[in-house]
Amino acid sequence: MQLHLKVWRQPSAAAPGQFHRYTVTDAHPDMSFLELLDVLNEQLIHSGADPVEFDHDCREGICGSCGVMINGKAHGGRPQTATCQLYLRHFNDGDEITIEPWRAKGFPVIKDLVVDRAAFDRIIMAGGYISVKTGSAPEANATPVPKLKADAAFDYAACIGCGACVAACPNASASLFTAAKVAHLALLPQGHPERQRRVLAMGDQMTAEGFGDCSNHGECQAVCPKGISIDAIATLRREYIRATLGT
Repeated sequence: MQLHLKVWRQPSAAAPGQFHRYTVTDAHPDMSFLELLDVLNEQLIHSGADPVEFDHDCREGICGSCGVMINGKAHGGRPQTATCQLYLRHFNDGDEITIEPWRAKGFPVIKDLVVDRAAFDRIIMAGGYISVKTGSAPEANATPVPKLKADAAFDYAACIGCGACVAACPNASASLFTAAKVAHLALLPQGHPERQRRVLAMGDQMTAEGFGDCSNHGECQAVCPKGISIDAIATLRREYIRATLGT
């Protein structure tokens, strides 16, 4: 396969960026999208040019570090698919592919396709954890959790913090990410003692990081590689209102 790539290049956060065009002539349909970037970087290094900087780690859809915009869609727009799980068989020989970083105030560009997602870490540090010391792990059946709640909590906990929800949202909202973290703890008994403080602190931190508000556009759910439902945002709102009212 021959693919024509239009890649965003930006040498640093303070420097202006622009698109550069490259052609990869020896791409294979069974390559992942990250392997395509590897091949491109080999070409650039052999020609004496700087390689394209991009985030990656597990390459198995687990770590959430590989997100980029591909033809205007977060992770390429395939259902429940991270960039590292996207294969070139979904493209045609001769296609032009536009590749750029997440675009959001809360995710400033560091270099090329790499953005600073530390804002997500700060939202988690604001309250996305359980600080109560419970000693050793209790017996599994000691605290019964209804199956529907357990299943929902597990689904929300699957969030990998990739940031696709922010990049896809027209408001650059981090509501789905924050909601998934709040909702999965709110559904479990061990999360109840701190639930009011947690949702208020995480919601306030999300706003402080410069993320926009949710307007129920729904694009976050559409691009989430773990298929997390926008229902989590409804739970986030209910939790926030209850905490505000002290109920």
